Amino acid sequence: MYPTKTMIIRKATIADSEQIAPYLMLAMEDIVFKFIGKKDKIAAINLLQHFVKMERNQYSFQNCLVAQYNGKIIAAINFYDGANFIQLREPILQFIKIHFNKDSNPEIETQAGEYYIDTLGVDPKWQGNGIGSKLLKFLIEKYVVQAGQTLGLLVEEDNPNAKRLYLKLGFKSVGKQILVGKQMEHLQIHI
Repeated sequence: MYPTKTMIIRKATIADSEQIAPYLMLAMEDIVFKFIGKKDKIAAINLLQHFVKMERNQYSFQNCLVAQYNGKIIAAINFYDGANFIQLREPILQFIKIHFNKDSNPEIETQAGEYYIDTLGVDPKWQGNGIGSKLLKFLIEKYVVQAGQTLGLLVEEDNPNAKRLYLKLGFKSVGKQILVGKQMEHLQIHI
């Protein structure tokens, strides 16, 4: 366990990009492999690092918060306004088409009316210490409680531990969805 007073949650900066990408990869490995058409972890992390460093795309540092403990980033959460999803995803699809010669058109994950939590990843050495919960509670406080917004996310149906956490935090099921061949459940929280 860690002393909570030394962990901070803050907006990511471009300088955090190399540390953020592996945490995003933890949560979306299969999806990135489908994007690039091969199971190549180095290529997948490089793709994510490329976009985390850039502005105005769904994985940009601009759309991330990090949990930092004693100066080291130990977790990252990626989220954005669902109304901007199509524009934020477009640079990624174009890059994949050009650099991986692959037309990719995954399903729409979110829509206007929710801030969408795309990805949450915690350093494996720190998992089980409530860091993911703290990041989610931070977003709930800022976007739901203070701003009256809706937060949404997709959870794999075969990931009951994650679903249990989200339900415990107040998320409710609003439907089912397929995302790159996986059955997902759409959860939301709002006032």
